[in-house]
Amino acid sequence: MKKIGILTGGGDCPGLNAVIRAVVKKSIQYGWDVIGIRNGWKGLINGEMELLTEYSVSGILPKGGTIIGTSRTNPFKNQQDVQKTVDNIKKFGLDAIVAIGGDDTLGVARKLYDMGIPVVGVPKTIDNDLSGTDYTFGFDTAVSIATEAIDRLHTTAESHHRVIVVEVMGRHAGWIATMAGIAGGADEILIPEMPFDIDEVCKNLKKRYDRGKTFSIVAVAEGATVKKTDESDQNTSINSDSGSKLVTQTSETDAFGHVRLGGIGHFLAQEIEKRMDVETRVTILGHIQRGGSPTAHDRVLATRFGVAAVELIKNEDYGKMVALQGNKIVPVTIDDAVSKLKTVDTDLYDIAKIFFG
Repeated sequence: MKKIGILTGGGDCPGLNAVIRAVVKKSIQYGWDVIGIRNGWKGLINGEMELLTEYSVSGILPKGGTIIGTSRTNPFKNQQDVQKTVDNIKKFGLDAIVAIGGDDTLGVARKLYDMGIPVVGVPKTIDNDLSGTDYTFGFDTAVSIATEAIDRLHTTAESHHRVIVVEVMGRHAGWIATMAGIAGGADEILIPEMPFDIDEVCKNLKKRYDRGKTFSIVAVAEGATVKKTDESDQNTSINSDSGSKLVTQTSETDAFGHVRLGGIGHFLAQEIEKRMDVETRVTILGHIQRGGSPTAHDRVLATRFGVAAVELIKNEDYGKMVALQGNKIVPVTIDDAVSKLKTVDTDLYDIAKIFFG
């Protein structure tokens, strides 16, 4: 009888519980035990474990978040934590680990696999920026929430003749901003892949006023960057490679070296109001995009991923991540999944640009 460990790492997103439920249900069919590792890799370092049963996963399919908790812990920050991780895998008799997470969580999984530890991955990021899979669960929910927000903000923007800037998630890739912007009819969409010129943005918005429109909606990803100008801002750091500005809340970084993003919406609103003399407001959706019940699409996708992960373990096909390609769930190497980011398709963004201004 196998004993399978399962953990969720990084930010929470809708559909995590659906994966956990599927892994437990499918494993029970094989007579295996599933051990929930609490709070991501932190739980494996500290030995925080609990047996997951059918009762444990009863009723969790529509619930947001994760019943076993999560964290942004990187065991490879120091050798002592790496040793604790390996020791606890042996101590609790884990035959394999299902790691549910994004680039950082799966990056740790890849390193453990390289050390000989049986690991399989499940792609989790609402940003939809993992390579190898067409979609990640949670993304559809986030787009639906952002689209509804844009729909609602249209009425206020039109009533008060305002420009409203909607800041959505997207550190390195602007999938949410692009898809929700298109679906919600945003008048400008700004994403990390395309550093923007604030004067060009205002030029597009002014075209609307020339046509008699008295309001605009701007969708911007949190990681969108401003093309470098002679002006600077104390809350704006410069990416020397691209010559663009990245707006951050603080210079502090997390366990994986990421700065805390946020503020591009306020920066943009101030610049638009200054240049256009039009009342401008900001709505930052933030963690609202992560919370609540997953869409039907995400529940189904997460369930398929969970079942497929157990099948990989059954076949002892380790070092792989389950992925959606077309309508099929297929295995790809974790190495391929985390080797590069999946950025927004140029063709898709070109479609969005047709409706700018």
